[in-house]
Amino acid sequence: MGYTGRCGCGAVTLRIEAEPVAVRQCWCRHCQHIAAGNATNNAIFPADAVHFKGELQSAGWTADSGNSLTYWFCPCCGTQAYAQTSARPQFRTVRLGFLDVPHGLAPQAIIWTEAAPEWAALDPELEQWSRQPPPPPPAQ
Repeated sequence: MGYTGRCGCGAVTLRIEAEPVAVRQCWCRHCQHIAAGNATNNAIFPADAVHFKGELQSAGWTADSGNSLTYWFCPCCGTQAYAQTSARPQFRTVRLGFLDVPHGLAPQAIIWTEAAPEWAALDPELEQWSRQPPPPPPAQ
């Protein structure tokens, strides 16, 4: 199976030729900044399976984990496309909002729960990590 997606204005499109190795909700402070105070919802794919068409711009910072984190977005409409960490260059962390619906993906785990605000509604049925979890297993 594969996935397609696009930014809000349609200037950037996406084709993915793999299933995600993980789907997570992230409550780190950086994700809260880019998600207007909420968590980001992300699917992690092997980098070589993720293909964008159109111009993307990037910005970066040092994440709470100590790794360098770069996120990519459409320069026309600002839609978040994906993130990549220096610790895991073999993966692309694609924002679920960039994917065409219905994509059928939902978070399987919640990460950086220690940074979530008191009002955050964390699904007790999902695996939870107070900080950064171990890397997902390699794609098969």
